[in-house]
Amino acid sequence: MGTTRFPLVRGVGGMPQLNPEFFATQLFWLAVTFVTLYLLLSTIALPRIGAVLDARQRRIDENLTKAAQLKAEADTAIKAYEKALADAKAQAAAMIKETAEHLGREAEERNRELGLRLSEQIKAGEARIAEAKAQAMTSVREVALEVASSTIARLIGAQVNPADLDGAVDQALKGTVR
Repeated sequence: MGTTRFPLVRGVGGMPQLNPEFFATQLFWLAVTFVTLYLLLSTIALPRIGAVLDARQRRIDENLTKAAQLKAEADTAIKAYEKALADAKAQAAAMIKETAEHLGREAEERNRELGLRLSEQIKAGEARIAEAKAQAMTSVREVALEVASSTIARLIGAQVNPADLDGAVDQALKGTVR
């Protein structure tokens, strides 16, 4: 491998950019290129980039404003919902209380009516029992008179005075039934 020779460089090897003979022309073209690029960037590219950045910033600001507005609306809706929920709970509690009181009054009324009906049925039952007891006592008295009369007639062979027998049976029944 040998050194490469450049035909533009007059017999000197190496890189032409580092050759001091070309510095002036290189600096000239550097300045022309820099100014051209600067003008192109400052007049065409940078305004477009700035416009895009401004539009983006405006869109971001609008979105932030809209988000804040929507958040405020959501907060208002949440407060309205919570108030409506609290009102509904209060109304439901009042309805439950009112219904419970109404049902309590109805139950008391039914219990009172049932108590009166049962009291009447008890009185009617007691009257039927007393009547049945009186009938039973009458039947028992009659049976006792017949049994006593036939027993005495068989034992002593004579008939007993019905008035005496009647008094004895009455006395015996008074001693057993009180």
